[in-house]
Amino acid sequence: MTSIDLINPADETLIRTVQHVSLEEVDEAVARAQVAQRAWAALPPAERAAGLRRFAASVDAAVEELALLEVVNSGHPISQARWEAGHVRDVLTYYSAAPERMIGKQIPVAGGIDVTFLEPLGVVGVIVPWNFPMTIAAWGFAPALAAGNAVLLKPAEWTPLTAIRLGELAVESGLPAHLFQVLAGKGSVVGERFVTHEAVRKVVFTGSTEVGKKVMAGCAEQVKAVTLELGGKSANVVFADSDLERAAATAPYAVFENAGQDCCARSRILVERSVYDRFLELLEPAVKGVVVGSPMDEKTEMGPLVAAAHLEKVTSYLDESKVAFRGTAPEGTGYWFAPTVMLPSDRRDPLVVDEIFGPVVSVLPFDDEADAISLANDSVYGLSGSIWTRDLGRAIRVSRGIESGNLSVNSHSSVRYTTPFGGFKQSGLGRELGPDAATAFTETKNVYINTEF
Repeated sequence: MTSIDLINPADETLIRTVQHVSLEEVDEAVARAQVAQRAWAALPPAERAAGLRRFAASVDAAVEELALLEVVNSGHPISQARWEAGHVRDVLTYYSAAPERMIGKQIPVAGGIDVTFLEPLGVVGVIVPWNFPMTIAAWGFAPALAAGNAVLLKPAEWTPLTAIRLGELAVESGLPAHLFQVLAGKGSVVGERFVTHEAVRKVVFTGSTEVGKKVMAGCAEQVKAVTLELGGKSANVVFADSDLERAAATAPYAVFENAGQDCCARSRILVERSVYDRFLELLEPAVKGVVVGSPMDEKTEMGPLVAAAHLEKVTSYLDESKVAFRGTAPEGTGYWFAPTVMLPSDRRDPLVVDEIFGPVVSVLPFDDEADAISLANDSVYGLSGSIWTRDLGRAIRVSRGIESGNLSVNSHSSVRYTTPFGGFKQSGLGRELGPDAATAFTETKNVYINTEF
């Protein structure tokens, strides 16, 4: 058995050592999950719904505990971490309504009737990234449990602490033993076994496009259901007729939240050429006003990067000749990187093309509406984005023109658990969240009943 030392990204102190599960232990967990799932699926829907509500109540009582774990493990500001823990509670509460609403169809046919049933898949493997350990985990396990499945959750190696605690809270709340198991370990062991084990009927993966392609290829061997939420290089498109002051004031929070470690980060700001200079004038004080500091400070808006290796990667993109301006960040111990605005002259510059996954944003001019759409779409990704304009017709045209799964107009945020979420192109596969998410964890069974017998 291997282990990992977890380091606090704010001060580089050792938090604790976490043991990793072995391949044999993954197989044992799958076997236990199969037994638990059959009993869970056999319960009346109202009882499963009540179980999820009790789980939500346990999370609610542990919001501060979970938040503090996320602060030390991930470097998230305490105010953000509290919101994330509350989000897990809210997602569980939302999907607790699903068990009693898993309704099939009655289809008219000659000589009888036809009905459909939504049957649970069985065991679902959920693999989550290190950037939002709690929230993204909940997006997978809550609807999967609601649909009658058992869930095996693999947290990221760097940030497993809140997932481990959520697994404990599930048991403490009264959910059946082994129905929801958290397996800390390497992706090459745990995640790979989710893909290859025949009893794991679906894999939900959030992470890099490179790894997502391997997950998809592996699941294809068994024609296994898969949901992929992958990378992004989203555009924040600002037209000359927009509220420039508001667009500039919110732009930092569209990209620097969670230190830019967000697949939905609007890391390309595209500005109509006629207001390009004015927008930069407005953007500079907004960027320099982002409060970067100790995650335990209630006023902090941005914490450190998650790990030394990630800081090294983000730093490699820093080209002083292209820096327009930067915010501030603490010096000394910790994986700190100041909010940074870049002005690349080439639309194919790595700053414009690569998913840096840090607090680095590039600002580029565009000439007209067609150019804005073309530039926004000039990416292998298509996950998120924003559009700023007072012209309703333009807002609709550009929204339809941009190849992205989630867009907002005159807002820096577009993701909600009550609405569908997913990506276009190499940003993902499958549409999850929203009122129909639980059905993504079911198979539709068709039954024809001959009434002439």
